[in-house]
Amino acid sequence: MLPESLEIIFNMLGEASTTMIARSKNAQGLHENKVAAHEEGAVAGVARKELELRSGEKISTPDNHLKRPERQKRLERKKN
Repeated sequence: MLPESLEIIFNMLGEASTTMIARSKNAQGLHENKVAAHEEGAVAGVARKELELRSGEKISTPDNHLKRPERQKRLERKKN
């Protein structure tokens, strides 16, 4: 599997983890949801690091990041 695909999968894991943690703690308001999001980062981070350790390959590298953010591309297209 390509690192770009795995990066998306770990992002999805993070989003699902945030939702599950926030619901299980009945998070209300910005602060409680921010705490849930921080805990999610730990869940997805541990999973990513474990895969990198076992596979010997990095998931997120400078080579698989967008050179220009998609938002910037859209703004430039609107101007033209």
